[in-house]
Amino acid sequence: MSPRVERIYSDERLPSEVDVVIVGGGILGSTAAYFLAKRGLSVALLEKGHVACEQSSRNWGWCRQQNRDRRELPLSVISMRLWDELTRDINRDLGFRRCGLVYATHDEAVLAGWERWREVAREYEVDTRVLSRAEVAERVPEARDKWVGGTYSDRDGKAEPALAAPAIADGARALGATIHQECAARALDLANGKIAGVHTEKGYIRTSAVLCAAGAWSSRFLRPLGISFPQASIRQTALRSTPTINIGEAVSTPYCTITRRLDGSYTLAISGKANLEITPQAIRYSREFMPQFLRRLKNVRLGIGQSFLSGPDSMPALLTSNDRIFEQNRVLDPPPLKWLVSQVVESVRKTFPQLGDIEIDSAWGGFVDCTPDAVPVVSQVDGVKGLVLAAGCSGHGFGLGPGLGYLAAEFVVNDTPCVDPTPFRLSRLVDGSKLDIAAI
Repeated sequence: MSPRVERIYSDERLPSEVDVVIVGGGILGSTAAYFLAKRGLSVALLEKGHVACEQSSRNWGWCRQQNRDRRELPLSVISMRLWDELTRDINRDLGFRRCGLVYATHDEAVLAGWERWREVAREYEVDTRVLSRAEVAERVPEARDKWVGGTYSDRDGKAEPALAAPAIADGARALGATIHQECAARALDLANGKIAGVHTEKGYIRTSAVLCAAGAWSSRFLRPLGISFPQASIRQTALRSTPTINIGEAVSTPYCTITRRLDGSYTLAISGKANLEITPQAIRYSREFMPQFLRRLKNVRLGIGQSFLSGPDSMPALLTSNDRIFEQNRVLDPPPLKWLVSQVVESVRKTFPQLGDIEIDSAWGGFVDCTPDAVPVVSQVDGVKGLVLAAGCSGHGFGLGPGLGYLAAEFVVNDTPCVDPTPFRLSRLVDGSKLDIAAI
């Protein structure tokens, strides 16, 4: 089942012409719409389902700088500042709280990696500290193992996936953007290699600029233009408890991760545990993804599921030019993995004895769209003037969303990027560049 999401209304009239069309109403598309509208541009935000209906509402809600890959760290610093500013300027509760994030480990090698990461943190003036065994034991029970240490940043935090993207999209509307839900973008219209407009299920919009922020659907959306975007989806599962006692705001252990929500419930998951489903698109890009898949194979289960026959990685998506495929899949809503649901519950109860009688309210599945190096793409697209791609967030998209949306908006208007955009360029994935897979 889908997680609960704050629903917002759609604008009734589709504009005939705008400065920018954004395809995808997740956290990235919504924040980009906000920042572009704030610059005074006319913006139409298109979403085939409803705002935040896919991965933007299915994640943990973590917003962090701590333990980021070096390439993402400058953007994560900006994102944390923007989370504060968006909460203030939109004047809506996004659920954003700088509550601090705690990691605990029983592995000396992992602890040593966190120690080394502090050198990277110092370069960007990110406050983080390594916890001693005694310090981490004060925050996380030693019910299953004796921790060797942990890491903590009190400036990191969390936001509410159910609230954030819808509220930010509404904030964009207050600045003049229009929001169009259940309105799939079918295809882009080009003239002499330039964006001329967008065909949607509700009509045509003239525009000279398009931001593709379509999440797991991005590769399929761009394929008819002859654009190759190596992308694969990992099927994950998360649970939500009923409201219960507070034993910590956001804690990650090798066994499970817990995140407290505004209503006193917890989002429960296990980091890295997922299904790697064999699909036509995964086969197509197997060479690009093989190094990452081999590295993470111990944490995933291989198999063939419904995604072989439906969805963005499916046989119909790969082999047909059906431009109705997006509206025929309003919400990508895979069922939760039964084996993982039971494993999460067992791990939470064993790791946190205080939650031994925790009750589960709901569980859901989701597809995390990944790139071969697990680093997002935010890039102008070579060969198509006016087209920007922002996708492949690899499980990091929610917390980085404001920074990714801000950078994408800068690309749309050809402004100087707020960070070095080189690590996020699309061309790295298709020009034979040696890829360095993000470790964290």
